[in-house]
Amino acid sequence: MNTLTILALSWQHILIVAVLLVLLFGGKKIPELMRGVGSGIKEFKDAVKEEDKPGSEKKPTSNDNNNSPSN
Repeated sequence: MNTLTILALSWQHILIVAVLLVLLFGGKKIPELMRGVGSGIKEFKDAVKEEDKPGSEKKPTSNDNNNSPSN
């Protein structure tokens, strides 16, 4: 039986993707994109850590009170 390996990336595949990224975005834009991705990941991790802390409860906002139907 043959197994299908979907995400088997060799160094050639990674090299081709890197060359395409440089061609599409240019050498100056790629570090800016990576900084944005890194800061987004950092913010996500910080938000998850805040939510996991014991005793940290979500503060009600003004929008929470406006969700009730008005007559």
